[in-house]
Amino acid sequence: MTRTTAPRPVDIAAVIPALAPLARTATRLHPRPGSPSCYDSSVGGPLLWPAGEPWPHCHDPHWGEVMSLRQARSKRQDAVCDEAALSEDDYQWKNTPEDLAKFQQLYDPDPVLPEGPIAMLPIAQLYVRDVPGLRAPAGKDLLQVLWCPFEHDEYLIPKTVVVWRSAAMVTDILADPPEPAVVQDGLGQFVPEPCTIAPEQVTEYPRSSELDDHLQQQLQQWEAAYLGIDVEDLGEIESPYNSDLSVAPGWKIGGWIGWHGSGPWVEPCPGCGEPTEPLLTIASWERDGAQHSWVPDEDRPDMLAGGNGCPTKINIGDAWDLVICACAASPDHPHVPNLLS
Repeated sequence: MTRTTAPRPVDIAAVIPALAPLARTATRLHPRPGSPSCYDSSVGGPLLWPAGEPWPHCHDPHWGEVMSLRQARSKRQDAVCDEAALSEDDYQWKNTPEDLAKFQQLYDPDPVLPEGPIAMLPIAQLYVRDVPGLRAPAGKDLLQVLWCPFEHDEYLIPKTVVVWRSAAMVTDILADPPEPAVVQDGLGQFVPEPCTIAPEQVTEYPRSSELDDHLQQQLQQWEAAYLGIDVEDLGEIESPYNSDLSVAPGWKIGGWIGWHGSGPWVEPCPGCGEPTEPLLTIASWERDGAQHSWVPDEDRPDMLAGGNGCPTKINIGDAWDLVICACAASPDHPHVPNLLS
């Protein structure tokens, strides 16, 4: 599987040379549904986890409506379950007895939030050999990320765990890792579809909100000329720079942060106080309505056919992104999660 992002519509560094030193290379992961093994880089796939190492659990309080993990996966894999859930009371004529029996098996009895810790779910496993630009601590070559399938605190961020390890040191693999009995049922969806990845490197520039005043003025003058409008009218339309020339959407390693309503502000490293930089962007969407130029060539037929641009089936908050940042000086220091709302 390959994914090819077309060249940017404009070489913005040639137009505004002061942007050239700000260029960063990001690695788009392009997760797409598949059947990865623990020896593969993946999103939502099995982890190469040592049998003798405790599996991460979330010990924080949990609340809200829940569904079983089986329900979450079955609803996704079999559309008839969604149809039955929507129509059981008023439209039973739409469903066969077999459909309704399947629905009842999934939803009766209603799941209950258990007491005690919740097993975390695998979100990403990335081998350095597969992902250009993935900067690992010395002696490590495998990044593993897990999270709790519930929103936490006032920012609605799922609790995350980041693990770096040496793949060669894992000789006895945990064959049956713990899974949560229930997951959150609501706007947020935290059970990923197992996906393989197709890494591709692209060049990014910071969003306009991260530029100094002088660069912002140069950029606004160029955008106005590019669009054939007055500078005063730029606030009424989507910025072509932010949409098509700065930060790529979707799952990626490195690059710049695609600040929207939030930011720009990143916490320093909690271990040493040094600046942090994007490690992994966990995206609810691979594209949005203003970013069609970032759609890979291979995905354009699906987009034109109405594909939803959410292959991982993850939704954070209201289609937000979660950026895990790492210490620029020492990637093995504690990570910092940043929510992009």
